[in-house]
Amino acid sequence: MIALLLEDEYPAAERLQRLLRQAAPEAQVAAVLDSVAGAVQWLSVNPAPDLILSDIQLADGLSLDVFDQLVVRSPVIFTTAYDAYAIRAFKANSVDYLLKPVKLAELQAALAKLREWHAAPAASPTTETPQPDDTAHRLERLLDALPRPDRQYKNRFLVRSGEQLLPLAASQVAWFQSRHETTTLAATDGRRFVVDYTLEQLESLLDPTQFFRLNRQFIAQLPAVQRLHPHFNGKLLLDLHPTPSEEVLVSREKAAAVKSWLEG
Repeated sequence: MIALLLEDEYPAAERLQRLLRQAAPEAQVAAVLDSVAGAVQWLSVNPAPDLILSDIQLADGLSLDVFDQLVVRSPVIFTTAYDAYAIRAFKANSVDYLLKPVKLAELQAALAKLREWHAAPAASPTTETPQPDDTAHRLERLLDALPRPDRQYKNRFLVRSGEQLLPLAASQVAWFQSRHETTTLAATDGRRFVVDYTLEQLESLLDPTQFFRLNRQFIAQLPAVQRLHPHFNGKLLLDLHPTPSEEVLVSREKAAAVKSWLEG
């Protein structure tokens, strides 16, 4: 099995490759790409992989744009922190739609589903014109696997302060920083707390209209972003409040997505 990974966050890509080695030892990862442009270029010049594992949000846009630009025959397993793109994902040959952090059992189940489809050509996701009954069944299975539209995002954290545990509303969080495998929560009043979450886990727990993954180290809430400064090579330098101990840079590829999030 030749697999292509579309993922713009290095820790998530590493985790996915590790899970894939466990779930399908025979799989070979042909490439790990972090952008729509890179994926379009790779798929244009290489044979179609047996499987594409793809995040929804890439460095320069939505991975679904890849499938709008190219006719992709490879089956796709989407991995994402968001569930708002289910229908578009389904139309792009989706085998499954796994919410981050991806669990080994879920990936194994998705690969088992892929093998079943290969064993039954009439129900294969690579069939160019699936029958209406089959399409409806696939859509029903996909929607059943997703959280309900009225899902509630995390609105409180229990943080440790000395020997005490304090409840902290999500609205009181300015930003999260990951450093040396430790995640720090910065409250709007300047206090700092260590929390037992990775940024990948927080992406799936927090409201994406309020919180945004700025880079590999930071997730910020909207009011915490004070100013944006143009930086070298199209990057952005962000001023956050309270001020972190290091610069917060947004890559050139992600700059447009950050601006769009800030504009609403």
